[in-house]
Amino acid sequence: MSVLVAIRNLSKVYGHGNQKVKVLHHINLDIQQGDFLAIMGPSGSGKTTLLNLIGGLDSPTEGIIAVSGKHIDRMSEAELAQWRATNVGFVFQFYNLLPMLSARRNVELPLLLTQLSASRRKHNAGVALQLVGLAAQMERKPNQLSGGQQQRVAIARAIVSDPTLLVCDEPTGDLDRQSAEGILGLLQQLNRLFGKTIVMVTHDARAAEYAQHTLYLDKGSIVPRTVFQRA
Repeated sequence: MSVLVAIRNLSKVYGHGNQKVKVLHHINLDIQQGDFLAIMGPSGSGKTTLLNLIGGLDSPTEGIIAVSGKHIDRMSEAELAQWRATNVGFVFQFYNLLPMLSARRNVELPLLLTQLSASRRKHNAGVALQLVGLAAQMERKPNQLSGGQQQRVAIARAIVSDPTLLVCDEPTGDLDRQSAEGILGLLQQLNRLFGKTIVMVTHDARAAEYAQHTLYLDKGSIVPRTVFQRA
């Protein structure tokens, strides 16, 4: 497998003057094409900051992030927005669905930024919902769906543009165990059957077991699993 995400000497600092807080410290990491990586660590360890940097939602203070050979650390805000729209699918703990729209219309939203016709957008949204097991519910609105089903809609929305990278921030954090296992199994299927590269932040060791590899962060640095467990 080839390296999809290459991170070198990555640091992130928030604040100014004497109020600076260094959240990440000289991170070096390669993520292979087709990997499913879980990122674990205690609160405040920098997990979500690292995920946001990988997904182009934030920019590093220092260091390099290259995705498919493109240095996203050097992109302007406008360039990052365009890059995200075509390369990254986002799944968050809360589903962020528009309540007045059907599941299909919610999934279509990222396609409004493309040149696709209305009929092609409708078709692609239907295919994405079929992949996540919601073909029969595509015309239902969010309040007519369970939490697990709403997260499946959010995943369909994330994959409808066929992104290079899928980034997930605590995707099962708001679900019961049974629904969570269904979502994790779906992510695993997207990884294994469709080759999607997935980076997932989680606090749940059982959720991390669905990934191929696990990265442990503590106080902004990558640490061995044994150090993480002692902490």
